[in-house]
Amino acid sequence: MKMMKRQYRIGELAKQLKLKKFVLRFWEKELGIKPQRSIGGQRFYQEEDFETFKTIKTLLYERKFTLAGAKKELSLLNAPKKSIIASQKTDMNISPSQLKIHDEPSSIHKELLSIKYKLQRLQELL
Repeated sequence: MKMMKRQYRIGELAKQLKLKKFVLRFWEKELGIKPQRSIGGQRFYQEEDFETFKTIKTLLYERKFTLAGAKKELSLLNAPKKSIIASQKTDMNISPSQLKIHDEPSSIHKELLSIKYKLQRLQELL
């Protein structure tokens, strides 16, 4: 038997997030969120959309991001992650002067922001 994913209409989503419907529509437009639509044009949101809106609300209302900042942060959070593979030469006791960084500073910054956000989410759960 196939399990159906949870879908929300805009009213249900607004109620769950304690927001007004027009706020969700505005965020949709400004942040490029494309919900599924029925033949009649009614919006249907998936669980992933719910999580995205919850993240946006946290960024804007709790972490005091601007809308532009939240948009940038969302793109960083949704960026593909690089996997780190340890080699046999991995040594945890090297000095900072011995470190050689091959990544671009912007990719390191993105990773740090992602880690910071995940730590804040963990702290909220505790």
